[in-house]
Amino acid sequence: MFCNPHRLSLLVLCSIAWLTTVGCRSTPPAHAIRDPDYAWMAAQIDAGCYAPCSAIMPSAEVPELSGPQPVETLIAWAVAQNPAVEAARKQMEAASYRIPQAASLEDPMLEVNPFLAPMGMGEMRQVIQMGVSQQIPWSGKLQSRAEVAAQEAQRARAQWAAAELAVIEQVKIAYYQLYFVQQAIQISQADRELLLGLQEIAGARFRVGQVNQQDVLRAELEVLELDNQLVRLQQELDTARARLARQLSISPDTPLEAVEQLPAEQIPADLQHLYNLGIAARPELHAQLAEISRARQSVDLARLDYFPDVRLSAMWMGMDMPGNGMNTTMDSGGDALLLGIGVNLPIYRQRLDAGVREAEAQAVASARQYDALRDQTQEEVKDLFAQLQSQQELLRLLREEIVPKADQTFEVSLRGYEVGEVTFLQLVDNRRQLLRYQIATHQLEAQLRQSLARLERIVGGYL
Repeated sequence: MFCNPHRLSLLVLCSIAWLTTVGCRSTPPAHAIRDPDYAWMAAQIDAGCYAPCSAIMPSAEVPELSGPQPVETLIAWAVAQNPAVEAARKQMEAASYRIPQAASLEDPMLEVNPFLAPMGMGEMRQVIQMGVSQQIPWSGKLQSRAEVAAQEAQRARAQWAAAELAVIEQVKIAYYQLYFVQQAIQISQADRELLLGLQEIAGARFRVGQVNQQDVLRAELEVLELDNQLVRLQQELDTARARLARQLSISPDTPLEAVEQLPAEQIPADLQHLYNLGIAARPELHAQLAEISRARQSVDLARLDYFPDVRLSAMWMGMDMPGNGMNTTMDSGGDALLLGIGVNLPIYRQRLDAGVREAEAQAVASARQYDALRDQTQEEVKDLFAQLQSQQELLRLLREEIVPKADQTFEVSLRGYEVGEVTFLQLVDNRRQLLRYQIATHQLEAQLRQSLARLERIVGGYL
């Protein structure tokens, strides 16, 4: 049974006004926040509005990462804490939530039209209209939209994997740079002790008149130059620690250290296998493949625009007779129920054709971008493979040939200087060569592992 149409009109209008007021509130209810990370972020922003200092606090130090740590420990920390990785993961989550949105119908529309001045002819008067309508896309459109969103989610997932590999690469590069600087400092400090010993030898020989004062002064100058080098190395150490700390999202003041001895490096020897790995496993290529699939689905969706969407509607028309009072309209027998169906008319072919051509062009562009990235991947694999082969051979020469001979040359010249057969300048020059080769060995060792880290990222982390 329906109540009096005038009262029904007032009730419906009040209900709509109340719903509009509730829906337009500026502050959402607490249950509207479902992501705990979002709730934490919102709380931080709100706190920053009233206490700006708390919003700009630097990253905290992490005592458990202080001291020598293997690179695997730092990688695990970075993957879990690096904000770039977390941002990529949330982008993937956001993209996955777009799939059910794309697959869903639009909200139905409720329409209420009360007549302030009843209309009609004869004894019956039309006092209110209430209707509901639903837009239904042509068959296949919702599925195509969902497929487009699904491919966007796949692309975001691949980009998340790429972000993880990029962070792992940067952690390794920073870690091995830190390792090299640590080794350079240790070698330089040991060389300083050696120079102090040479300075004592030169001073003793000067006091007995075997050499002139030039040897003593030159020894002092060499010590000062090495002190200058140690100052520069200390600055490089702080920079390397800060660079590594940034990837770990911790305070740059954390006393990070690399291990004293790195495990033996494993150099890949099969170039064709690396080519195959790069093409099959590189996340950026997977992301581009997902983009190609998304573009193809967009073409199908654009072609479906040639077909009309359907609009289904139902409307109730409330009728009343003058002087009917509180009698129900159902008793009057004059109410009407209308059912309707409508379609849009896709008659502007120029716009529709342009939409299809745009989607097709975008699909071709995505395919060509994949080809370009595939070729770039092969180039980078070849370049890094050649670097690794060269670095491995140079490192072997330094370890097995150059450094042992330089050390032997210095020992011979030291004994020769003690008996007056070698000048102090020759002794210092041999010492400098030994120091240079020792530092170059550790630098090349770090560079080789950095090249490996870059190659691992390109081939998807599989080495």
